Amino acid sequence: MDQLTPNGVFADILGHKIHVFRAGDANKPKLVFLSGSGTAAPSYDFKILYSKLADRYRIIVIEKFGYGYSDLFEGPTDIDHVVNYQREAMNSIGESGPYILLPHSMSGLEAMRWCQLYPDEITALIGIDMATPKTYLAWAGGELDKRIASIKKMQKIKKTGLLDLIPRNKRGLTKEEIKQQTLLWKRNGMNGCILNEAYAVIGNAKAVENGGKITCPVLLFVSDGKQVSSGWIEDEKAFAKQTDAEMVFFNCGHYIHYFESEKMSEKINDFCRAFLHLC
Repeated sequence: MDQLTPNGVFADILGHKIHVFRAGDANKPKLVFLSGSGTAAPSYDFKILYSKLADRYRIIVIEKFGYGYSDLFEGPTDIDHVVNYQREAMNSIGESGPYILLPHSMSGLEAMRWCQLYPDEITALIGIDMATPKTYLAWAGGELDKRIASIKKMQKIKKTGLLDLIPRNKRGLTKEEIKQQTLLWKRNGMNGCILNEAYAVIGNAKAVENGGKITCPVLLFVSDGKQVSSGWIEDEKAFAKQTDAEMVFFNCGHYIHYFESEKMSEKINDFCRAFLHLC
C-alpha cells in the first residue's frame, strides 16, 4: 500500500524487513513492547501506554513479520527462531540490552524464552495480560483446532471486507495514526503469519515450559479473564508463584493498556524504582 508511512526504522532479517518503532532518549532504560497474536499495528496499539512513559525511558516496539509495517513474510515460527530474529533486528539498528520486556498476550512466550536463553540481556519482565505456557498446553485437547478453524474462517470473511468494519482502538492516536492503523489492519488482518504462529504455539509453549526458571524481577498486569481462555487467571497466579512476581489485577478486558494506561504507567515507574533502582 503506497499510503503506508512507517514511523520507525527497518532491519533486514532473513532477506526481509522487520519494522521497529523507537522513541525517547537512547541512554535511558529500554522498554521493549512485544505484541499479542493478531495485533495489526503494534506501534499504534501500545501508544496509549508508552506515551506516558517516553519521558523516562527509551521506548521500543518490535513488529514481527506479519505485524505493523514489517513484511508479510511467512518465516519460521518456532520460538527460538522468533526470539533470535527479533534480537538480530535490534542489534542491526544499533540497540543493545539490557532490556525490560513488556509482552502482551501470546508474546509472553517470546519474552519468557528470551529471559531463559539470554538472561544477561533482560533486566525485568512486565507482562501485559501475557500468556503463560500452561494456557496453551491445555489447548492440546482440541481447543487449538477450534482456534485455527476460527482464524481460517476470519480469513475468508476478511476477503469480503466485513472485518474492516469492526471498531478498533483509537485511544491516544492522531487522525493520521488512525488512518495508518486502518490501512495496516486491511493489509495485515488474519494473515498467514498469524495462522502459522497458531500452528506452532503448543510446541513453543512446551519449549518454554521446559526451558528453565525466569530469574529476573517480574511484574504481571492481569485482566478480568473474560476475553481469554478458561483458567487464565489461575495460570497467571501459578507463574507468579514460580517467579515471585507481583500481580496487579484490573477489572477490564484483555487489552488492558487501552483502559488502565494511567495506573499501569505509575506502577511501572514504581516497579522500576523499587526493583531496578531506575528512574
